[in-house]
Amino acid sequence: MEDFIFEVGTKILFGKDQLKNLAKEILKYGDRVLLCYGGGSIKRIGLYDQVVKILEDNNIFFKELSGIDPNPRYESADEGIKIARENDLNFVLAVGGGSTIDCSKLICAGIYEDSSSWDIVTGKVKPKKGLPLGTILTLSATGSEMDRGSVITNQATKQKLGWAAHFTLPKFSILNPEYTYSVPKKHTAAGTADIMSHTMENYFSLNDGVYLGDRMAEGLLKTCMKYGKIAYEDPENYEARANLMWSGTWAINGLIDAGKKTEWSVHAMEHELSAFNDLTHGYGLAILTPNWLKYCLSEKTVDKISEFAKNVLGVEEKEDKFEMAKEGIDKLSEFFASLGIPKTLSEVGFKEEDIAGLAKACIENHGGPIKGFIELDEKDVLEIYKLSL
Repeated sequence: MEDFIFEVGTKILFGKDQLKNLAKEILKYGDRVLLCYGGGSIKRIGLYDQVVKILEDNNIFFKELSGIDPNPRYESADEGIKIARENDLNFVLAVGGGSTIDCSKLICAGIYEDSSSWDIVTGKVKPKKGLPLGTILTLSATGSEMDRGSVITNQATKQKLGWAAHFTLPKFSILNPEYTYSVPKKHTAAGTADIMSHTMENYFSLNDGVYLGDRMAEGLLKTCMKYGKIAYEDPENYEARANLMWSGTWAINGLIDAGKKTEWSVHAMEHELSAFNDLTHGYGLAILTPNWLKYCLSEKTVDKISEFAKNVLGVEEKEDKFEMAKEGIDKLSEFFASLGIPKTLSEVGFKEEDIAGLAKACIENHGGPIKGFIELDEKDVLEIYKLSL
């Protein structure tokens, strides 16, 4: 097990009646708020009106940034920064899913910089401070409500890149599972796949001795498989929505990868796909992951993949671990399909002529080979894309 420091300073307010604490939490940090949200779902479920009333009743000045895209653009962050500066705002409140939260993190970091926010994403500018951030979560998926990371898209360059800063960790996050009742089936499925992918990116490592982290990861994956299916079929099942929401938060906040050296492989490959044609992120992850595991399967990795097959997917122990591993991979693919997720890239609009350029871009944007579960270069990424077609 590697040395590590684990510290997560986000206050979680979980449950049906936590919105009553919103004003009190904001006023610990500021009283002039940038309210960020996406396409209007928070208005349809009545959450927008509730938030606005709380702000007005507590004399908290606010301005709005709406229309943040599902794969958030840096231009939205630039607009938010402009609004925040013009109105001397001192707090950012993100109401929505991971895309809204990720964009809001970039606004928090960019407020003190003179350049485009995209320069922060690419690492050309390294901010040292930011505005405080709070979140109200409406989609169980990215875990952005309790981590430092953010993923931003540049449509002009067809790039989707991740970045992080210690000061972008939300000060508080309000998690009411009822806010996810209206999430469409497609996004419930994609969110479940996203949570599972975060967990698997941390789980699939070799020879690190992190037994506790792996058992936690297996519990998270089993929870997603049980409750993701229930939420998909019964959207207003509170138990299912609550367990998915809490799983999403713990999949990526640093707990299950503590003591490991992990470099995420599937996310790096998927970012090229969703930057190319705005593919739903969770769909791309679900299509790629089984094929990535097939490609990774070898004498070196078979013990870990067969362990996953047995402990997560219920594959019966066999003398032939390769057979166990392959059966587990097939069961994972079948689970994603049971949530209505396409099995192939061709089903979501990709053609064979697209993928060579995407494989090249993946390695270039990553800064070289991906040194994850197994090391992947451009040729390897291309083969995984081909398996996924």
